[in-house]
Parts: sequence; C-alpha cells; structure tokens
Amino acid sequence: MFNENGYLQEVDEVTMRRFLRARNLDIEKASAMLIKYMTWRRNFVPTGSISASEAPNHIAQNKVFIQGTDKRGCPIALIFGAKHYPCKGINDEFKRYTVFVLDKLCCRIPNGEEKFICIIDLKGFGYSNSDVRGYIAIISILQDYYPERLKKVFMVHTSYAFMTAWKIVYPFVDKNTREKITFVENKKIQSALLEEIDVDQLPEIYGGNLKSIPIQDS
Repeated sequence: MFNENGYLQEVDEVTMRRFLRARNLDIEKASAMLIKYMTWRRNFVPTGSISASEAPNHIAQNKVFIQGTDKRGCPIALIFGAKHYPCKGINDEFKRYTVFVLDKLCCRIPNGEEKFICIIDLKGFGYSNSDVRGYIAIISILQDYYPERLKKVFMVHTSYAFMTAWKIVYPFVDKNTREKITFVENKKIQSALLEEIDVDQLPEIYGGNLKSIPIQDS
C-alpha cells in the first residue's frame, strides 16, 4: 500500500483483506472503514507522507527507534516512554508524529507479512511523561486507520505512574488490540523477547547484539 518513500499507492487486495479481517469479514462495515481511512489520509496526509520537519518537538525527544525484525521478518519499534513529554496545545503535532512512525514501520514490512512489533520500555516513566490524551490519539489512529498492522506489544519495566494512566486508557483499547499486549516481568524480559526475536536482532539493552537506530534516521 506504501511505496519505499512512504507515499500511499492504490488500495490493493492485501489491504482490502486487512480491513475485512478487522471487521470480521463484514463487507459493508469493512467498506465504510476503508472509505473513512482514505478520506482521513487525503485530509491529514495531503502530500502522501509526513516528514520529520512536521513533528520537530517529538523528533527532538528521540524516543522511538527502529530495532531489526522478528523471526518472521516483521519490523520492530523500540519506544522509550520516559522520553515522551506532552507538548501543550499542539496535539496535532503528536498525531503527525504517530503517523510518521507508523508509516516508517509499514514501509519496512516485507512481502508476505503485514504486521510490526513494538517494545515499549517504561523504565523511569513518571507522571511528567503521562499523556492520556496522546495515548488515546495513538489508539484511535492505530485501530481506525492501521487495522491488522499490530502483531504484538511487549510492555517492559512498567511503573506505577504508567499503570495509573493505563487504567484510564484501557477502555479505549478494543478487544483485539488488548489481546496483543503483553506485560512482561522484569526478570523475564530477555526470555520473552527471544521467543519472538533472534538475539542478533534483539536490542543491546536486553542482551542482544543489535544497535538501535532513531526512527528519523532509518
């Protein structure tokens, strides 16, 4: 659906199947979802892609990294929650940043695969990092406009401050998305990640061999 530069191409059969699966093969609902997506895309991303210059405050926080692939070749995003600070009054910039990140990941999905994995590291996460409105925006964009793209989310080093925010956000997460989210105990992080990711693709901070690349440099 995206070319190598992140520009939206014609809707293909694979994309239509994703939307159908997201609506349990209900053609009418899937068609409505796809039309909503295409309308949103034309309005929110009129040039075809979001550039780093359109989300400078969030790019500067250096909080999302591209981290190799899982055992099936699906790309991995490594996200540091403690590096995120809400930018007051400019929620649209955060939405643009979210689309920038998601499009970067989608461009890296190989033929034959459709999804990506996220590792969300919440070590050091405090109340100043909490952004309920931003989290709800991410969930809405992911569920409404990137259906069947998320393969799995590993939540590691969770903190009390994050879990407080999570209780508010949780009702906005649909059942299918909830089933893809795993909260990992600290002592089991490496073993849990190695079930999906080979050691040569695992981030160095979790005992792997691969350096992480800031998403804006990927």
